[in-house]
Amino acid sequence: MKLDIILPDKIFIVAEIGINHNGSVDIAKKLIDIAKKCGCDAVKFQKRDIETVYTKEELDKPRESPWGKTQREQKNGLEFSESEFDEIDSYCKKINIEWFASAWDLKSLDFLKKYKLSNNKVASALITHKEFLKHCAKQKIHTFISTGMSNLKIIEDAIEIFKNENCPFSLMHSVSVYPCPNDILNLNNIPLLKEKFNCKVGYSGHEAAVSPSVIAATLGADSIERHITLDRSMYGSDQSASLEEAGLRNLVNSVRKIRECIGSSEKKFQEGEEAVANKLRYWER
Repeated sequence: MKLDIILPDKIFIVAEIGINHNGSVDIAKKLIDIAKKCGCDAVKFQKRDIETVYTKEELDKPRESPWGKTQREQKNGLEFSESEFDEIDSYCKKINIEWFASAWDLKSLDFLKKYKLSNNKVASALITHKEFLKHCAKQKIHTFISTGMSNLKIIEDAIEIFKNENCPFSLMHSVSVYPCPNDILNLNNIPLLKEKFNCKVGYSGHEAAVSPSVIAATLGADSIERHITLDRSMYGSDQSASLEEAGLRNLVNSVRKIRECIGSSEKKFQEGEEAVANKLRYWER
């Protein structure tokens, strides 16, 4: 019976900054520095054209925030301009870390093309947006497809679009609850999706703890994406489901050790064990 767990040669770890920068490039740079220092492979942002993503009725609703008293002011306050993304692009190149973003609309997807990024990201909310998926797949850039709020049929339909365009992709198991309780994480979906669709599968977690990401990696996830923050108490809907620097460092260190610790399923004397056996098994002397 074959018991070996098949793990990827390296797990791609993404620090999801998202909108946890609260509209500040300085905060974004601090988060990029943390991701780099902790050993992440990339950082990720989000990009929206708020007039496309939200209705006028929604944008005109009242909402108290650091930027004003309406939803429009709050949403605008969280969006980076082109010059600010230029600054982020330059900074990531300077410290040698990849970056990419999840676009939430066609206009934002086209906007990101100027940076010649190595990855695209389809957020769980957009996995049923067929026009968006086709537009994304036509770019033929490796795309992470998050699978929150979906079932196997929805995932299969999305995959078909990327296969038809011969666009490389990876699925990301995800549960769209923020923060997500342990009893609905369903990490067994990772091997399920790998077997069902014969493709790379990662994990995009929204829980507060580190351990689910480590378990996901042990189950064969090729990539891990976790939100990061300077402080969970900061303003923002994603902050409480994010990792601070200590948690991110713990996650990266733990994930990087998994392949070494898993080892082989062959049971035999390991180096150094015979000397210990000779010392402790007095009846065999």
